[in-house]
Amino acid sequence: MPALVSDVLSGSIAEELNISAGDILLSIDGEKMQDMIDYNFLCKSELITLEVKKLNGDIEEIELEKDYDEDLGIIFESAVFDKVKPCLNNCIFCFVSQQPKGLRNTLYVKDDDYRLSYLQGTYITTTNLTDNDKERISKLHLGPFYISVHTTNPELRIKMLKNPKAGTIMENLKWFADNDIPFHTQIVLCPDYNDGKELEKTLKDLNTLGDSLLSVAIVPVGVTKFRDKKLKTVDSKIAKETIKIASKYKKVCCSDEFFLLAGYPIPHKEYYGNFSQLDDGVGSLRTIMDDFDSLKLPKKIKKSMTICFACSVAAQTAFEYIAEKMNKIKNLTVKVKPVKSTYWGENITVAGLITSDDLINSIREVEADYVIVPSIMLKPYTNLFLDGNSLDYVIEKTKKNIFVTKNNYSIAEVLDIIQ
Repeated sequence: MPALVSDVLSGSIAEELNISAGDILLSIDGEKMQDMIDYNFLCKSELITLEVKKLNGDIEEIELEKDYDEDLGIIFESAVFDKVKPCLNNCIFCFVSQQPKGLRNTLYVKDDDYRLSYLQGTYITTTNLTDNDKERISKLHLGPFYISVHTTNPELRIKMLKNPKAGTIMENLKWFADNDIPFHTQIVLCPDYNDGKELEKTLKDLNTLGDSLLSVAIVPVGVTKFRDKKLKTVDSKIAKETIKIASKYKKVCCSDEFFLLAGYPIPHKEYYGNFSQLDDGVGSLRTIMDDFDSLKLPKKIKKSMTICFACSVAAQTAFEYIAEKMNKIKNLTVKVKPVKSTYWGENITVAGLITSDDLINSIREVEADYVIVPSIMLKPYTNLFLDGNSLDYVIEKTKKNIFVTKNNYSIAEVLDIIQ
Protein backbone atom coordinates (compact mmCIF):
# COMPACT_ATOMS: atom_id res chain seq x y z
CA MET A 1 0.00 0.00 0.00
CA PRO A 2 1.31 3.52 -0.75
CA ALA A 3 1.88 6.35 1.73
CA LEU A 4 -1.77 7.34 1.44
CA VAL A 5 -2.87 10.44 3.36
CA SER A 6 -6.05 9.92 5.39
CA ASP A 7 -6.05 13.33 7.13
CA VAL A 8 -3.86 16.27 8.13
CA LEU A 9 -3.67 18.03 11.47
CA SER A 10 -5.23 21.47 11.74
CA GLY A 11 -2.64 24.26 11.61
CA SER A 12 0.11 21.90 10.45
CA ILE A 13 2.68 22.28 7.70
CA ALA A 14 0.75 19.75 5.63
CA GLU A 15 -2.39 21.88 5.83
CA GLU A 16 -0.44 24.97 4.73
CA LEU A 17 0.89 22.99 1.76
CA ASN A 18 -2.68 21.95 0.80
CA ILE A 19 -1.89 18.28 1.31
CA SER A 20 -5.20 16.53 1.86
CA ALA A 21 -6.91 13.17 2.26
CA GLY A 22 -6.43 10.98 -0.79
CA ASP A 23 -3.02 12.40 -1.70
CA ILE A 24 -0.02 10.06 -1.80
CA LEU A 25 3.45 10.97 -0.54
CA LEU A 26 5.72 9.40 -3.15
CA SER A 27 9.12 10.35 -1.75
CA ILE A 28 11.15 12.65 0.50
CA ASP A 29 14.37 14.02 -0.97
CA GLY A 30 14.04 11.47 -3.75
CA GLU A 31 13.92 8.55 -1.30
CA LYS A 32 10.95 6.20 -1.44
CA MET A 33 9.64 4.95 1.91
CA GLN A 34 8.54 1.52 2.99
CA ASP A 35 7.02 2.63 6.30
CA MET A 36 6.74 5.35 8.94
CA ILE A 37 10.21 4.46 10.19
CA ASP A 38 11.67 5.72 6.91
CA TYR A 39 9.27 8.68 6.90
CA ASN A 40 10.26 9.79 10.41
CA PHE A 41 13.96 9.46 9.60
CA LEU A 42 13.72 11.41 6.32
CA CYS A 43 11.70 14.19 7.97
CA LYS A 44 14.56 14.90 10.40
CA SER A 45 15.91 17.83 8.43
CA GLU A 46 15.51 21.59 8.12
CA LEU A 47 15.19 21.49 4.32
CA ILE A 48 13.30 18.70 2.54
CA THR A 49 11.67 18.11 -0.82
CA LEU A 50 8.36 16.29 -0.98
CA GLU A 51 6.99 14.52 -4.05
CA VAL A 52 3.21 14.33 -3.74
CA LYS A 53 0.70 12.68 -6.03
CA LYS A 54 -2.54 14.61 -5.72
CA LEU A 55 -5.95 13.00 -5.68
CA ASN A 56 -6.54 14.20 -9.27
CA GLY A 57 -3.38 12.44 -10.45
CA ASP A 58 -1.10 15.50 -10.70
CA ILE A 59 2.38 15.13 -9.21
CA GLU A 60 3.79 18.09 -7.28
CA GLU A 61 7.31 18.68 -6.00
CA ILE A 62 7.37 20.81 -2.87
CA GLU A 63 10.47 22.27 -1.24
CA LEU A 64 10.11 23.50 2.33
CA GLU A 65 12.09 24.76 5.28
CA LYS A 66 11.15 23.78 8.81
CA ASP A 67 12.59 23.11 12.25
CA TYR A 68 14.70 19.94 12.38
CA ASP A 69 12.24 17.94 14.52
CA GLU A 70 9.05 19.68 13.33
CA ASP A 71 6.31 17.25 12.32
CA LEU A 72 4.54 17.72 8.98
CA GLY A 73 1.16 16.86 10.51
CA ILE A 74 0.26 14.08 8.05
CA ILE A 75 -1.94 11.19 9.21
CA PHE A 76 -1.43 8.19 6.95
CA GLU A 77 -3.91 5.44 6.18
CA SER A 78 -1.35 2.93 7.46
CA ALA A 79 2.00 3.07 9.23
CA VAL A 80 3.33 0.61 6.65
CA PHE A 81 3.59 1.72 3.01
CA ASP A 82 4.50 -1.62 1.49
CA LYS A 83 2.89 -4.97 2.26
CA VAL A 84 2.11 -5.65 5.93
CA LYS A 85 3.89 -8.76 7.20
CA PRO A 86 1.05 -11.22 7.80
CA CYS A 87 0.59 -13.48 10.80
CA LEU A 88 1.50 -17.06 9.89
CA ASN A 89 0.14 -18.54 13.11
CA ASN A 90 -3.23 -20.08 13.88
CA CYS A 91 -3.33 -19.46 17.62
CA ILE A 92 -5.90 -21.39 19.63
CA PHE A 93 -7.02 -18.12 21.25
CA CYS A 94 -6.88 -15.84 18.18
CA PHE A 95 -9.51 -13.12 18.52
CA VAL A 96 -9.63 -12.41 14.78
CA SER A 97 -10.83 -15.98 14.23
CA GLN A 98 -13.66 -15.39 16.71
CA GLN A 99 -15.28 -12.56 14.78
CA PRO A 100 -18.43 -12.72 12.65
CA LYS A 101 -18.75 -11.21 9.20
CA GLY A 102 -19.84 -7.60 8.70
CA LEU A 103 -17.32 -5.67 10.80
CA ARG A 104 -14.75 -3.15 9.56
CA ASN A 105 -12.41 -4.75 7.02
CA THR A 106 -9.32 -3.83 9.03
CA LEU A 107 -10.51 -6.03 11.90
CA TYR A 108 -9.93 -9.17 9.85
CA VAL A 109 -6.29 -8.38 9.10
CA LYS A 110 -3.90 -10.67 10.98
CA ASP A 111 -0.57 -8.88 11.05
CA ASP A 112 2.65 -9.91 12.73
CA ASP A 113 4.78 -6.95 11.66
CA TYR A 114 7.72 -5.78 13.76
CA ARG A 115 7.32 -2.27 12.31
CA LEU A 116 3.78 -1.93 13.64
CA SER A 117 5.00 -3.24 16.99
CA TYR A 118 7.65 -0.53 17.14
CA LEU A 119 5.45 2.26 15.78
CA GLN A 120 2.07 1.45 17.30
CA GLY A 121 2.66 -1.00 20.14
CA THR A 122 1.00 -4.00 18.51
CA TYR A 123 2.19 -7.45 19.53
CA ILE A 124 4.36 -9.73 17.42
CA THR A 125 5.18 -13.41 17.90
CA THR A 126 8.61 -13.31 16.11
CA THR A 127 7.69 -16.44 14.11
CA ASN A 128 8.12 -14.53 10.81
CA LEU A 129 11.08 -12.39 11.86
CA THR A 130 13.76 -12.73 9.17
CA ASP A 131 17.53 -12.15 9.25
CA ASN A 132 16.96 -8.98 7.18
CA ASP A 133 14.42 -7.77 9.74
CA LYS A 134 16.90 -8.36 12.54
CA GLU A 135 19.64 -6.57 10.62
CA ARG A 136 17.45 -3.48 10.19
CA ILE A 137 16.32 -3.55 13.83
CA SER A 138 19.93 -3.77 15.00
CA LYS A 139 21.24 -1.16 12.57
CA LEU A 140 18.58 1.43 13.50
CA HIS A 141 18.49 0.23 17.10
CA LEU A 142 14.70 0.20 17.08
CA GLY A 143 12.64 -0.47 20.16
CA PRO A 144 10.91 -1.09 22.36
CA PHE A 145 8.91 -3.93 20.83
CA TYR A 146 5.85 -5.72 22.16
CA ILE A 147 6.16 -9.49 21.96
CA SER A 148 3.51 -12.14 22.53
CA VAL A 149 5.27 -14.94 24.38
CA HIS A 150 2.43 -16.95 26.00
CA THR A 151 4.86 -19.74 26.95
CA THR A 152 8.58 -20.45 26.70
CA ASN A 153 7.98 -24.21 26.49
CA PRO A 154 8.86 -24.91 22.81
CA GLU A 155 6.47 -27.83 22.35
CA LEU A 156 3.60 -26.05 24.09
CA ARG A 157 4.12 -22.84 22.12
CA ILE A 158 4.08 -24.77 18.84
CA LYS A 159 0.81 -26.35 19.99
CA MET A 160 -0.76 -23.03 21.06
CA LEU A 161 0.34 -21.06 17.98
CA LYS A 162 0.00 -24.01 15.59
CA ASN A 163 3.25 -23.06 13.90
CA PRO A 164 6.41 -25.24 13.88
CA LYS A 165 8.53 -22.05 14.02
CA ALA A 166 6.95 -20.97 17.31
CA GLY A 167 9.32 -23.02 19.45
CA THR A 168 12.27 -20.63 19.00
CA ILE A 169 10.85 -17.85 21.18
CA MET A 170 13.64 -17.88 23.78
CA GLU A 171 16.32 -17.81 21.07
CA ASN A 172 14.66 -14.74 19.55
CA LEU A 173 14.24 -13.01 22.89
CA LYS A 174 17.91 -13.68 23.71
CA TRP A 175 18.84 -12.11 20.36
CA PHE A 176 16.95 -8.94 21.36
CA ALA A 177 18.67 -8.94 24.76
CA ASP A 178 22.14 -9.58 23.29
CA ASN A 179 21.65 -6.62 20.94
CA ASP A 180 20.35 -4.33 23.70
CA ILE A 181 16.96 -4.06 22.01
CA PRO A 182 14.29 -3.38 24.69
CA PHE A 183 10.98 -5.22 24.63
CA HIS A 184 7.76 -5.74 26.54
CA THR A 185 6.13 -9.16 26.65
CA GLN A 186 2.60 -10.49 26.88
CA ILE A 187 1.10 -13.75 28.08
CA VAL A 188 -2.48 -14.56 27.13
CA LEU A 189 -3.42 -16.98 29.87
CA CYS A 190 -5.37 -19.99 28.61
CA PRO A 191 -6.48 -22.30 31.45
CA ASP A 192 -5.24 -25.89 31.09
CA TYR A 193 -2.55 -24.75 28.64
CA ASN A 194 -0.10 -22.13 29.92
CA ASP A 195 -1.30 -21.50 33.48
CA GLY A 196 -0.04 -22.93 36.77
CA LYS A 197 3.32 -24.70 36.50
CA GLU A 198 3.73 -23.71 32.86
CA LEU A 199 3.31 -20.06 33.83
CA GLU A 200 5.92 -20.51 36.56
CA LYS A 201 8.40 -21.88 33.99
CA THR A 202 7.69 -19.05 31.53
CA LEU A 203 8.23 -16.34 34.12
CA LYS A 204 11.45 -17.95 35.34
CA ASP A 205 12.77 -18.09 31.78
CA LEU A 206 11.82 -14.48 31.07
CA ASN A 207 13.50 -13.41 34.29
CA THR A 208 16.88 -14.48 32.82
CA LEU A 209 16.73 -11.89 30.01
CA GLY A 210 18.09 -8.96 31.99
CA ASP A 211 17.40 -5.26 31.48
CA SER A 212 16.18 -5.60 27.89
CA LEU A 213 13.02 -7.19 29.28
CA LEU A 214 10.98 -4.16 30.31
CA SER A 215 7.73 -5.75 31.46
CA VAL A 216 5.51 -8.82 31.39
CA ALA A 217 1.74 -8.42 31.11
CA ILE A 218 -0.56 -11.35 31.83
CA VAL A 219 -4.06 -11.05 30.36
CA PRO A 220 -6.96 -13.55 30.44
CA VAL A 221 -8.00 -15.19 27.19
CA GLY A 222 -11.03 -13.56 25.58
CA VAL A 223 -13.64 -15.99 24.30
CA THR A 224 -16.55 -14.74 22.19
CA LYS A 225 -19.80 -16.54 21.44
CA PHE A 226 -18.65 -16.94 17.84
CA ARG A 227 -15.83 -19.32 18.76
CA ASP A 228 -16.19 -22.72 17.08
CA LYS A 229 -14.12 -24.76 19.52
CA LYS A 230 -14.50 -24.58 23.26
CA LEU A 231 -11.77 -22.84 25.25
CA LYS A 232 -11.88 -22.53 29.02
CA THR A 233 -12.00 -19.01 30.44
CA VAL A 234 -10.29 -17.68 33.56
CA ASP A 235 -12.39 -18.07 36.71
CA SER A 236 -11.90 -16.74 40.23
CA LYS A 237 -9.70 -19.66 41.33
CA ILE A 238 -7.36 -19.38 38.35
CA ALA A 239 -7.26 -15.59 38.69
CA LYS A 240 -6.14 -15.85 42.32
CA GLU A 241 -3.52 -18.49 41.45
CA THR A 242 -2.16 -16.38 38.60
CA ILE A 243 -1.90 -13.24 40.73
CA LYS A 244 -0.01 -15.24 43.37
CA ILE A 245 2.47 -16.64 40.85
CA ALA A 246 3.01 -13.25 39.19
CA SER A 247 3.67 -11.57 42.54
CA LYS A 248 7.02 -13.40 42.79
CA TYR A 249 8.48 -11.36 39.92
CA LYS A 250 9.18 -7.61 39.85
CA LYS A 251 8.45 -6.88 36.20
CA VAL A 252 5.28 -8.94 35.98
CA CYS A 253 1.79 -7.47 36.24
CA CYS A 254 -1.63 -9.04 35.81
CA SER A 255 -4.29 -7.10 33.94
CA ASP A 256 -7.13 -5.48 35.86
CA GLU A 257 -9.51 -8.27 34.83
CA PHE A 258 -7.64 -10.76 37.01
CA PHE A 259 -8.27 -8.66 40.11
CA LEU A 260 -11.94 -8.21 39.21
CA LEU A 261 -12.35 -11.96 38.65
CA ALA A 262 -10.54 -12.73 41.90
CA GLY A 263 -12.71 -10.26 43.82
CA TYR A 264 -9.63 -8.30 44.85
CA PRO A 265 -9.34 -4.48 44.94
CA ILE A 266 -7.45 -2.83 42.09
CA PRO A 267 -3.80 -2.48 43.19
CA HIS A 268 -2.21 0.86 43.99
CA LYS A 269 -0.10 2.59 41.32
CA GLU A 270 3.16 1.20 42.71
CA TYR A 271 2.15 -2.25 41.46
CA TYR A 272 2.13 -1.13 37.82
CA GLY A 273 5.55 0.53 37.66
CA ASN A 274 5.47 2.99 34.74
CA PHE A 275 2.14 1.67 33.36
CA SER A 276 3.89 0.46 30.22
CA GLN A 277 1.08 -1.83 29.03
CA LEU A 278 -2.05 0.24 29.59
CA ASP A 279 -3.46 -0.72 26.19
CA ASP A 280 -3.48 -4.31 27.40
CA GLY A 281 -5.68 -3.38 30.35
CA VAL A 282 -2.82 -3.44 32.84
CA GLY A 283 -3.48 -0.55 35.21
CA SER A 284 -6.11 1.28 33.17
CA LEU A 285 -8.64 1.29 36.02
CA ARG A 286 -6.05 2.51 38.52
CA THR A 287 -5.10 5.29 36.09
CA ILE A 288 -8.73 6.38 35.73
CA MET A 289 -9.22 6.50 39.51
CA ASP A 290 -5.90 8.22 40.25
CA ASP A 291 -6.43 10.81 37.51
CA PHE A 292 -9.83 11.53 39.02
CA ASP A 293 -8.41 11.85 42.54
CA SER A 294 -5.90 14.42 41.27
CA LEU A 295 -8.71 16.76 40.22
CA LYS A 296 -10.20 19.51 42.33
CA LEU A 297 -13.96 19.05 42.28
CA PRO A 298 -16.33 22.00 42.57
CA LYS A 299 -18.62 22.05 45.59
CA LYS A 300 -21.60 22.86 43.40
CA ILE A 301 -22.56 23.68 39.84
CA LYS A 302 -24.80 26.54 38.75
CA LYS A 303 -27.45 24.50 36.98
CA SER A 304 -28.96 21.14 37.92
CA MET A 305 -27.58 18.45 35.65
CA THR A 306 -27.53 14.67 35.31
CA ILE A 307 -24.71 12.86 33.53
CA CYS A 308 -24.24 9.16 32.87
CA PHE A 309 -20.99 7.32 32.27
CA ALA A 310 -21.54 4.60 29.66
CA CYS A 311 -18.63 2.32 30.49
CA SER A 312 -17.50 -1.24 29.93
CA VAL A 313 -18.45 -3.93 32.42
CA ALA A 314 -14.76 -4.19 33.35
CA ALA A 315 -14.64 -0.47 34.23
CA GLN A 316 -17.83 -0.44 36.32
CA THR A 317 -15.96 -0.59 39.64
CA ALA A 318 -13.85 2.47 38.77
CA PHE A 319 -16.84 4.53 37.67
CA GLU A 320 -18.94 3.65 40.67
CA TYR A 321 -16.03 4.97 42.74
CA ILE A 322 -16.01 8.19 40.68
CA ALA A 323 -19.79 8.56 40.71
CA GLU A 324 -19.94 8.24 44.50
CA LYS A 325 -17.59 11.21 44.90
CA MET A 326 -19.06 13.34 42.11
CA ASN A 327 -22.57 12.91 43.51
CA LYS A 328 -21.44 15.03 46.47
CA ILE A 329 -21.34 18.02 44.12
CA LYS A 330 -24.49 20.07 44.69
CA ASN A 331 -26.91 20.14 41.72
CA LEU A 332 -25.11 17.23 40.00
CA THR A 333 -26.39 13.68 39.62
CA VAL A 334 -24.02 11.07 38.25
CA LYS A 335 -25.09 7.67 36.98
CA VAL A 336 -23.10 4.67 35.78
CA LYS A 337 -24.35 2.40 33.02
CA PRO A 338 -22.15 -0.60 32.20
CA VAL A 339 -22.64 -1.68 28.59
CA LYS A 340 -23.09 -5.43 28.36
CA SER A 341 -21.81 -7.13 25.24
CA THR A 342 -24.70 -9.06 23.74
CA TYR A 343 -22.87 -8.87 20.42
CA TRP A 344 -19.75 -10.76 21.52
CA GLY A 345 -21.09 -12.58 24.55
CA GLU A 346 -20.82 -12.06 28.29
CA ASN A 347 -17.12 -12.98 28.46
CA ILE A 348 -16.11 -9.83 26.57
CA THR A 349 -16.13 -6.90 29.00
CA VAL A 350 -13.81 -4.21 27.57
CA ALA A 351 -14.76 -0.80 26.13
CA GLY A 352 -12.79 -1.17 22.91
CA LEU A 353 -15.10 -3.97 21.72
CA ILE A 354 -18.43 -2.30 22.43
CA THR A 355 -20.65 -2.05 19.35
CA SER A 356 -23.08 0.73 18.50
CA ASP A 357 -26.18 -1.39 19.03
CA ASP A 358 -25.04 -2.61 22.44
CA LEU A 359 -24.45 1.00 23.44
CA ILE A 360 -27.88 1.97 22.10
CA ASN A 361 -29.63 -0.80 24.01
CA SER A 362 -27.84 0.18 27.23
CA ILE A 363 -28.49 3.93 27.20
CA ARG A 364 -31.85 4.14 25.44
CA GLU A 365 -33.81 4.38 28.70
CA VAL A 366 -31.23 6.41 30.61
CA GLU A 367 -32.42 9.84 31.75
CA ALA A 368 -29.46 12.21 31.57
CA ASP A 369 -28.46 15.55 30.13
CA TYR A 370 -25.24 14.00 28.85
CA VAL A 371 -24.11 10.44 28.24
CA ILE A 372 -20.32 10.24 28.51
CA VAL A 373 -18.61 7.82 26.13
CA PRO A 374 -14.83 7.11 25.97
CA SER A 375 -12.92 7.67 22.76
CA ILE A 376 -11.65 4.09 22.87
CA MET A 377 -15.10 2.93 21.70
CA LEU A 378 -14.48 4.64 18.36
CA LYS A 379 -11.97 4.01 15.60
CA PRO A 380 -9.10 6.55 15.90
CA TYR A 381 -9.67 9.79 13.98
CA THR A 382 -13.24 8.75 13.10
CA ASN A 383 -16.71 8.56 14.69
CA LEU A 384 -17.15 4.88 13.75
CA PHE A 385 -17.87 2.04 16.14
CA LEU A 386 -16.53 -1.48 15.76
CA ASP A 387 -19.54 -2.60 13.71
CA GLY A 388 -19.13 0.27 11.23
CA ASN A 389 -22.05 2.38 12.50
CA SER A 390 -21.38 6.00 13.34
CA LEU A 391 -21.84 8.12 16.44
CA ASP A 392 -24.58 10.01 14.57
CA TYR A 393 -26.40 6.68 14.18
CA VAL A 394 -26.34 6.17 17.96
CA ILE A 395 -27.54 9.73 18.60
CA GLU A 396 -30.37 9.31 16.10
CA LYS A 397 -31.52 6.04 17.69
CA THR A 398 -31.30 7.21 21.31
CA LYS A 399 -32.00 10.95 21.04
CA LYS A 400 -29.28 11.48 23.66
CA ASN A 401 -26.66 14.19 24.01
CA ILE A 402 -23.52 12.10 23.77
CA PHE A 403 -20.17 13.56 24.80
CA VAL A 404 -17.09 11.65 23.65
CA THR A 405 -14.01 12.34 25.75
CA LYS A 406 -10.93 12.87 23.61
CA ASN A 407 -8.52 11.10 25.92
CA ASN A 408 -10.31 7.82 26.67
CA TYR A 409 -12.15 8.51 29.97
CA SER A 410 -10.92 12.00 30.85
CA ILE A 411 -12.89 13.24 33.86
CA ALA A 412 -11.22 16.65 33.46
CA GLU A 413 -13.07 17.03 30.13
CA VAL A 414 -16.31 16.07 31.86
CA LEU A 415 -15.83 18.74 34.52
CA ASP A 416 -15.57 21.32 31.75
CA ILE A 417 -19.04 20.52 30.42
CA ILE A 418 -20.81 20.55 33.79
CA GLN A 419 -19.47 23.92 34.96
